[in-house]
Amino acid sequence: MALGLRCFRLVHPAFCSSLAALTRPVSEVMLKTVSGRQFDHGQYVACAAVPTRHFATKKAKAKGKGQSQTRVNLNTALVEDIINLEEVEEEMKSVMEALKDNFNKTVNIRTSPGSLDHITVVTADGKLALNQIGQISMKSPQLILVNMASFPECTAAAIKAIRESGMNLNPEVEGTLIRVPIPKVTREHREMLAKLAKQNTNKAKDSLRKVRTNAMNKLKKSKDKTSEDTIRLIEKQISQMADDTVAELDKHLAVKTKELLG
Repeated sequence: MALGLRCFRLVHPAFCSSLAALTRPVSEVMLKTVSGRQFDHGQYVACAAVPTRHFATKKAKAKGKGQSQTRVNLNTALVEDIINLEEVEEEMKSVMEALKDNFNKTVNIRTSPGSLDHITVVTADGKLALNQIGQISMKSPQLILVNMASFPECTAAAIKAIRESGMNLNPEVEGTLIRVPIPKVTREHREMLAKLAKQNTNKAKDSLRKVRTNAMNKLKKSKDKTSEDTIRLIEKQISQMADDTVAELDKHLAVKTKELLG
């Protein structure tokens, strides 16, 4: 019996150490204390492991970014009681068409009478298009005339609007007749037009953002009577439509910039 107890004392430290290693959770850290005196067996302290969060690497993020998102294609007839998606789409298309029209009329290498038609003039009666208060004609390939005889009181405002149109025009006045020399096509003029095209595109994106915001606000009014999943799908559809339109705006800007700068 005495011999058995003696053997157990010799085995006990190693046995306990092995058993602790097998039963201790992985999240614990074993630390052996050090002191000036040598003990028969080690002393251990268990510490809870600090939770860690694994972040995606740049490489993994880049890989995920390149993957295309699942597109939504809702049947507009099924959600027309909630929101008219066809109407939203038409509003977004109108933003695109307005930019195309702007490019054709005001962002051209060669200035034409039509380029001045929709210049906005601030008058006592409100904002009016230049072609509503003046008669615009082409005197020569280098000169456009604006006859303000019908609204002489708006002549000064018309000159200001033409000069601030961003088209690099410097009008001259002779009574009620405004003479608009057409600038020469220089590299500087081309770069100015490219800058104007970008500004107009940014304005179109602002208009598009308003269309999207208005659509989202309408959708919010239906949250109480529509499931969250349906609302989420419609929101994704609207955002997808806006993103597609932005891509088209950028595409037209790239084409116009190449046309202007060569």
